[in-house]
Amino acid sequence: MTDFNIELANISKNFGRRQIFRNLDFTLKTGQIYGIAGHNGAGKSTLVKIIAGVLTPNKGKLNWVKNGIALESEKYCDYLGYAAPYLILYDEFTAIENLHFLSGLRGNSPDNEYILRLLDEFKLGDRKDELLKGYSSGMKQRMKIISALADHPAVLIADEPVSNLDAEGKSSVYKALLENSNERITIIASNEQSDLDLCSEIISVENYKV
Repeated sequence: MTDFNIELANISKNFGRRQIFRNLDFTLKTGQIYGIAGHNGAGKSTLVKIIAGVLTPNKGKLNWVKNGIALESEKYCDYLGYAAPYLILYDEFTAIENLHFLSGLRGNSPDNEYILRLLDEFKLGDRKDELLKGYSSGMKQRMKIISALADHPAVLIADEPVSNLDAEGKSSVYKALLENSNERITIIASNEQSDLDLCSEIISVENYKV
């Protein structure tokens, strides 16, 4: 099993004069599920984007460490699965085409057997050859979770993972997030208590405002 740590040292982020958070200092470790909590607009999505290397902090340092060796930031995407309501899939592709294409973009060969199993578990197996433009918002959200899981990521980030989902959809997501969680770092950004109940440690953005 790959040993991953993500180290955030004295991380601060501002947008202009607006302070989002300051002096975040913690380490995320393989085998743990971390919750990032806070009210709407508190900076949860900003923080997970910094962790993913999508945004740059105004102050502090982020390190992804694999088996004791720090990675270059351009390599983060090789190990990352990311799901969020604001991410866009391709409406002109079928479900299976989306998942194969996105695996290729990450430089991976699609694990078709695993992809088909995920589609079945999320009740999309019989819709896998349909264009995404015909999917409901809940179906697209399930597809985003599947896409994040499809390449067996060492780091999984789920921002508002049950947005637009009914009870059955939420249950499928929670089962998938827990499965094999001992083999990766899982990060859930949410203010839904049922999401945070999955987590072994909660990081509240509200605690880093002053």
